Amino acid sequence: MSRKGEIDMSWEVDWLKNRARITPNWIAVVDGDTKERWTYAQLNDRANHLAAYFFSLGIQKGDRIVLVSPNHISYFDLYFACEKIGAIFVPLNWRLSNAEIQYIIRDCMPSLIAFHSDVKELIENIVAFPILNVDSQCYDEHLLFEKEFQCTNTIQKEDPLAIIYTGGTTAKPKGVVLTHQSIFCNSTNTILSWNINAKDTTLTVLPMFHTGGLFSLTMPLLQIGGKVVFTSKFDPEKTVALLNEELCTIVLLVPTMHQMVIETRAFQHSGFPSMHTFLSGGAPCSHVIYQAYEQKRLTFKEGYGLTEAGPNNFYIDPSNVPNKMGSVGKPMLFNEALLIKEDGTEADPDEVGELLIKGYHIFDYYWNNPEQTKATKVNGWLYTGDLAKKDKDGYFYIVGRKKDMIITGGENVYPLEVEHVIAEHKNVSEVAVVGVSHDKWGETVVAYVAPKSENSITEEELKRFCQQKLGGYKVPKKIIFVEELPKTHVGKIDKKELMKLEIFDLDNC
Repeated sequence: MSRKGEIDMSWEVDWLKNRARITPNWIAVVDGDTKERWTYAQLNDRANHLAAYFFSLGIQKGDRIVLVSPNHISYFDLYFACEKIGAIFVPLNWRLSNAEIQYIIRDCMPSLIAFHSDVKELIENIVAFPILNVDSQCYDEHLLFEKEFQCTNTIQKEDPLAIIYTGGTTAKPKGVVLTHQSIFCNSTNTILSWNINAKDTTLTVLPMFHTGGLFSLTMPLLQIGGKVVFTSKFDPEKTVALLNEELCTIVLLVPTMHQMVIETRAFQHSGFPSMHTFLSGGAPCSHVIYQAYEQKRLTFKEGYGLTEAGPNNFYIDPSNVPNKMGSVGKPMLFNEALLIKEDGTEADPDEVGELLIKGYHIFDYYWNNPEQTKATKVNGWLYTGDLAKKDKDGYFYIVGRKKDMIITGGENVYPLEVEHVIAEHKNVSEVAVVGVSHDKWGETVVAYVAPKSENSITEEELKRFCQQKLGGYKVPKKIIFVEELPKTHVGKIDKKELMKLEIFDLDNC
């Protein structure tokens, strides 16, 4: 509140209220499964009623509200209700085990746990917190809560709005705290840098408990007045159908999803007349996927992000993609990127270094983890743990995770380079390359390969294929064939689980 005679210059965090005032009758969200549609006015009304209900429960600014659900309209209801009252939205990965879910709940100590009936078994043994079933008649009644919502809290742009827990494939999940400012700045930076406008429509098939599903395109599109179509689970044929039925213009998928899409008959027979951009994120993409889109004259490009940074950080103009294949582009309008070598000096062009990012869109801190926060954020820079290089024209290329780099006989091998080569073989469906401890070489290169059909390729044949395109020390010393590679909750290949698949003898490698 301002003193009498003064103008109130406080931060307006409730942008949905203003969007509903400007474009009340425009379609905001569509359920791709049920075809139900909500306007911006309806989306805002739902959030207002739910916020009033939360207030009636005594939920206040800073309290955590957990949601455990597949993609569902309640993601929007709870997120915007939290934004209005200053509570913190905590969407949880419903593919985790009960033990993992309980660890996260003990870590964030929510005031309410909302859940969908499809995953109710994950919270059945948790009795210490109030619960709310988001696909029940009771929930629908809360969306008609009779009291009018009026926020009595002073909400600052630095206040937390969401906690997104990282996957936890190498350690306990970390709660990444995102503020009103960091989320708003990611959306604004994305809109301006990627030239998104109110005529755009996206399909959200990535899970919205993940930063890619919630913040890469979903929130930027709603902020600018576009349309978001969501579906509860990924199906490649249905994805193609929805892109065409809803006249989508832009979509983000992870590489494994793109691979499944381009292999469908629906993809082969569709011209995608409304689509202007197919985006890939979550992991570097194989050149085979680039070629599939190029053959259909469709714009395809890669992005780079992580939960701690937005997640959007780079932009590449579609006209530059053919000459800069594999590049994520240049830093966006309102962020910086830097590559640092092991000795702390800046990397030269085409030299690999750790990627550092700076901007108002990066996360604030790790929940209950000041030590890790201090190690990750240094002098305003986020140390991503990813390796990258920059060419002479300023275009960035992601090389891989710093911890994944293989050192064999004193030589550095970047798994991504080897994976790209193997993926080019016509009989390879999926590939992942890892380093395995070796008495003589320190580490040796090992590839896990899922062939397109059984017995379609041999280990020696694939090694000869690699020898034509890679230096000898980069060629895998062992190739292990599997039916399918294990995936994380967002569809990325899970190398930690991969290493558990088979114990093999490398003494003669």
